[in-house]
Formats: sequence, C-alpha cells, structure tokens
Amino acid sequence: MNVFGIGLPEMIVILVLALLVFGPKKLPEIGSSLGKAIRGFQDATKEFETELKESAKSVESASSVSKSAEPSVAEKASDA
Repeated sequence: MNVFGIGLPEMIVILVLALLVFGPKKLPEIGSSLGKAIRGFQDATKEFETELKESAKSVESASSVSKSAEPSVAEKASDA
C-alpha cells in the first residue's frame, strides 16, 4: 500500500501521532471535515473540467462556422 509515496509503516506512525495530538474524540471530526474538503475539491475539479470542455467545444464550433462562411480558394480563383 503506497499512498502519496507513504508506505504502511509511515501511515501508522502518522495516525498514532494524530491520535496523541488531537485525542480520540476530535479525530473523527477532523477525518470527516478532511473528507468533505477533499470531496469539495474533487467536485470543483470536475466542474472546471466540464466547463473547460464546453468552452473548447464552443470555440471549435465557432471556428468551423467561420471557416464555412469564408469562400474557398477554388471559389476565389474562379472569381478572378
């Protein structure tokens, strides 16, 4: 098990230190608030990604519309 480059022994040491510092009553509250913060960050990241994709699609569609509105090279040559 390797999370963020931290192995199992290091995780155990961190959890024991957190338990000693915050106490058994406060630790579940801290875990819950940390989980909510991570979930909020993930939601914001997904929303940003969706917005970015929609923006890219609208730019792409606007670009294709402007290209279709321009006369082609063959049409310009026939006019001359």
